[in-house]
Amino acid sequence: METQNNTAKRVYNLVIVDESGSMSVIHREALAGINETITTCQKMQKAHPDMEQRITLITFDSNHFKLHYDNINADEASPLTMKQYNPCAATPLYDAIGKGIAKMNAQTEADDNVLVTIITDGEENCSEEYNLKMVKTLIEKLKKQGWTFTLIGTDNLDVEGMAGSMAIDNHLAFTEDKESTARMFAKERKSRERYNMMVCCDCAMPTGSYFDEES
Repeated sequence: METQNNTAKRVYNLVIVDESGSMSVIHREALAGINETITTCQKMQKAHPDMEQRITLITFDSNHFKLHYDNINADEASPLTMKQYNPCAATPLYDAIGKGIAKMNAQTEADDNVLVTIITDGEENCSEEYNLKMVKTLIEKLKKQGWTFTLIGTDNLDVEGMAGSMAIDNHLAFTEDKESTARMFAKERKSRERYNMMVCCDCAMPTGSYFDEES
């Protein structure tokens, strides 16, 4: 594990993004959103200098589990290119979530602040290592340690039902087009900013309120 500095608090941003073939419909928009999330973490580093922002970024399809950034300081991350995010193949959603969470769990301590963001336009269809029960058990365990989980999915899915089946309290649906994808990432950015403000103030975010602008 990388040596970390002695800032009072750390926020671990685990971002897991579907790179299966159907995401090609919003290839450019998804890439722009991923990069916007990286930029937001960097802005939070500047806005709250006593809180270290760390990023783990994973994209996945049935051919690969791509670890773009592995628990690095946000300032060390650079935008992804079109070649680095190239949607194809199927959707091993449970494997991606399970592997990502397991990796992050090994790198954090019980009192760390962990925000997990999962973005997909498809349902699980080809995982080999993890199943729904295993993923749900992991998430339930880590929620008790204060981890925050969010699921963002396209509106052709039952996003609320998918989130509930995995014990994820925060969910957001969007239409798979340019305008809706942009609005979704803008909402996610504002929610991430609010989350960091609450961590900075030692305030607990009410369960299920991550995307609630009134929280």
